Amino acid sequence: MKAVCIEKPYEIRIKEIPAPEPKENEALLQVLYCGICGADVASFTGNQPFTTYPRIPGHEFSARIVTVPTNERGLKAGDLVTCNPYFNCGKCYACRKGLVNACKDNQTMGVQRDGAFCEYIAIPADRIIPGNGLTARQLALIEPFSISHHAIHRCDIRPGDRVLILGAGPIGLFALLAAKARGAIVTVSDVLQGRLEKAVSFGADSVVNAADENAGRMMKDLSDGRGFDICVEACGRSETFLTCIEQACQGASLILIGNGKTETTFLHSVLLKKELNVFGSRNAYTRDFENLIRLVLSGNADPEKMISAEYDYMDASAAFDALTHNDGSLEKVLLRFAAE
Repeated sequence: MKAVCIEKPYEIRIKEIPAPEPKENEALLQVLYCGICGADVASFTGNQPFTTYPRIPGHEFSARIVTVPTNERGLKAGDLVTCNPYFNCGKCYACRKGLVNACKDNQTMGVQRDGAFCEYIAIPADRIIPGNGLTARQLALIEPFSISHHAIHRCDIRPGDRVLILGAGPIGLFALLAAKARGAIVTVSDVLQGRLEKAVSFGADSVVNAADENAGRMMKDLSDGRGFDICVEACGRSETFLTCIEQACQGASLILIGNGKTETTFLHSVLLKKELNVFGSRNAYTRDFENLIRLVLSGNADPEKMISAEYDYMDASAAFDALTHNDGSLEKVLLRFAAE
């Protein structure tokens, strides 16, 4: 079978590899669509510290079951599904506490282990999540949506709460959808006007261009001067984390999704004075996937609006090149491996 492989930074090759042979309790899946994650792009550019080469990327995917062991969940050949791609060790303290998403030895498909950018994969049947009627394209968006959904559910967001999301890339926009589904009033900030327009189309109640010299004052005005109840950092930048602290009201919650790569210096007494709650967020639980599938089926969130482009997997190099030189106009890019 064919697979998309990053041989080394900036070098992608479509190569022949042996078809997988499922082991005990594993299912054989035909891959249909795969989304290209920021982590995949980082592997392509050599900026992903957890990636070794060669590596088959991909953990945002939909698939059709080819074979599956006898099971009590009703899974059968022909079903459209997605999967939980975060492999936890089951032994570390985090796993024993039930925090499998924060496993000390986590291995995410496409990063620490080979992923789904190939025609077929074998995967433990207990990692399969039924699509329950979603399309293959929708199912390929559930994993990135789950990252933001998990983050938004780290604290108790109530209808009418004012939420500020800093960053209107895919994770920020998915956080917007998740917050709106909980009845929040959402402001989104970014430096790219095109992304802010996308946020409006996704239901943002207001947007602020962070490049505007009056951005801070505009945010304050949008929170009626009191500050925001929840501030979501979806960029991974020091300055946006500091903006979260500045714009938070007393007793607010800060949710950190962006994976920062630089140190941040600040006077921590402001956390005490405002009595702020700070929530880190990593990966997601299987229940996040299942809840999102129900949410999309209900019609209260449409992840397909996130798709900016679709490529045949044989053109993977062009897709990665487009994302590497993304001017902000691309949100989710899908690779098509097989017809639904």
